[in-house]
Amino acid sequence: MDLSATRRFPSHNLSPFPPLSFSRIQQRQITITPSFTSSSNTSLLTVSAMRRPPIEGVSDELNAVALRNLDFALTRRQVRAAFAEVQQHLDHCLFKTAPADIRTDEWYERNSRGMEIFCKSWMPKPSVPIKAALCFCHGYGDTCTFFFEGIAKRIAAAGYAIYAMDYPGFGLSEGLHGYIPKFDDLVDDVIEHYTKIKARPELRGLPRFILGQSMGGAVTLKVHLKEPHNWDGVILVAPMCKIAEDLVPSPAVLTGLNLLSKVIPKAKLFPKQDLAELAIREPSKRKLAEYNVICYDDRTRLRTGMELLQATQYIESQVQKVSAPLLILHGAEDKVTDPKVSKFLYEEASSKDKTLKLYEGGYHCILEGEPDDRIFAVHDDIISWLDSRCSLK
Repeated sequence: MDLSATRRFPSHNLSPFPPLSFSRIQQRQITITPSFTSSSNTSLLTVSAMRRPPIEGVSDELNAVALRNLDFALTRRQVRAAFAEVQQHLDHCLFKTAPADIRTDEWYERNSRGMEIFCKSWMPKPSVPIKAALCFCHGYGDTCTFFFEGIAKRIAAAGYAIYAMDYPGFGLSEGLHGYIPKFDDLVDDVIEHYTKIKARPELRGLPRFILGQSMGGAVTLKVHLKEPHNWDGVILVAPMCKIAEDLVPSPAVLTGLNLLSKVIPKAKLFPKQDLAELAIREPSKRKLAEYNVICYDDRTRLRTGMELLQATQYIESQVQKVSAPLLILHGAEDKVTDPKVSKFLYEEASSKDKTLKLYEGGYHCILEGEPDDRIFAVHDDIISWLDSRCSLK
């Protein structure tokens, strides 16, 4: 039975140790007694419930909306709708200088696992021929909307059809917020959706590229490894493809976490740090990230953390099999995902056509968090690379 269905509506709108966060967090301590304690002594487990501080510059009513429980997609969709107008008027180059006449479309599509997935596209204006399709995989603390809206519009204006989706449990798609029960299922969801996208009549005979940022880099690499001949090129921005050794817990701790993840997989028990100052270089843009109100910004759930670790371990063992034309972009001062890992990937990949660009002084979010001229330079580097590969087709 075919479970695929499409529902459309008008368009108006890392590392798991610790995960990427883009806003300050307030904590309140709750003590609980787990059922798996041994002996007569009761063990206490401390859990931090995360709560966003008020967003400056918005009404009390909107702040109350932002504080809603985002575990379920319906609430996330309501919160996004409430903030849509505010987000479009933020003082950021991606919003203020977005190209005009970009055709956008949003829809929900039920996949073969019965999950309702949020999808979006950005197309150049009708007078601009489409050169190729570019499919996007977002990061752990992100969605395919907000900052990516401006990024997609700039690349689309250069003649590219841009497609994106929110993974199950992220952004506007169905699923428990921030929960990845099986990373391979997420990868298969991406393959399923973009396989249908690539079969669209308007893309017939055109090159197809895939772009992944941060955790989306891990998703992108696993997609490529599962279907190595189905993409004309892979672009990775600050990819999460190997966990730094000093961030990986000891084998004993990992064993314990793995067992816990099978008992209480959805529990938010991984350590968390606020890495906003390390991720976004410009303070003014760092502040604007707080308006991305539907991103996952809490402790990593146990199963999610273990799945991310296992995914990066697998990718690390398979990097020699990365064979597609490859562009890797990374901020040289990134403290969230290590640029040395991108260099490792570049050196070990078997791709005959591969490029590594390190941006001096750049932080993690080079697509959106740098000074304006650097942001535009990174976008231009992506467009130039795409243009040169399309000219070879």
